[in-house]
Amino acid sequence: MIQEFYTYNKKELLSNPKIPLIVMEDNQSIFQSMAKEMVDEIERKNSLNETTVFICPVGPVGQYPYFVHMVNENNISLKNVWFINMDEYLDDKKEWIDKDHKLSFRGFMDRNVYSKIKPELVMSQEQRIFPDPENTSYIPELIEKLGGVDIAFGGIGINGHVAFNEPMEELSGEEFLQLKTRVLEIAEETRAVNSIGDLNGALDAMPKYCVTVGINEISNARKIRLGCFRDWHRAVVRQAAYGEKSAHFPVSLLQGHKDINIKFSEFIANLKD
Repeated sequence: MIQEFYTYNKKELLSNPKIPLIVMEDNQSIFQSMAKEMVDEIERKNSLNETTVFICPVGPVGQYPYFVHMVNENNISLKNVWFINMDEYLDDKKEWIDKDHKLSFRGFMDRNVYSKIKPELVMSQEQRIFPDPENTSYIPELIEKLGGVDIAFGGIGINGHVAFNEPMEELSGEEFLQLKTRVLEIAEETRAVNSIGDLNGALDAMPKYCVTVGINEISNARKIRLGCFRDWHRAVVRQAAYGEKSAHFPVSLLQGHKDINIKFSEFIANLKD
């Protein structure tokens, strides 16, 4: 049976969501807004001489050109900023794929973010964190040491995953929320969708494994900001905002977080005729 919320028009969608929803003109507006929130938080924390800690995605990525421009244009120091990236693909040995691999998130951040920021502004290498399959306890311990995550940025997968926290039907919502950084097998639907976006549909070339920060680290961030920008996000946004809390659709477990929102475009808000 098709859930009624999948058919909600824009007015119905915005009427009573369980996660606050923000409709913006287009994808560029979403990315600009995400970049500005990153910069504003860094400037606020810098003014207090405090550390800024973000959980950051590689998908969405449209915010990074705006972020880099703002940082360089306004000479914003990142010396007291930590970027904890959400995840990375692994090879069949469950080791990081090579940084030069087209799909490598580590390579993406080096090429498109860190190397484009003025050297005198960019944070040190040790503050550019990726989950390590050989040391999965490092990120939870680091977050505790740093005093928590200020903002977790991210997107939502077609099956409701945030980072690579894939659905686990056998767990209760409470059990799922306890999951921390770990290695796991990527769901088939995730591999299929990502292969279309990243490899022209070459499903067999997609990695089968990943390492990801846990939903626990994300859910405990002081703020959570999610962006949706693909055609199929029409259904995802509606299920995130109106579906029942369940490990079947992990983003639903973030309903009730004290400071969360999902930003998406008018295109996503309005269903096809």
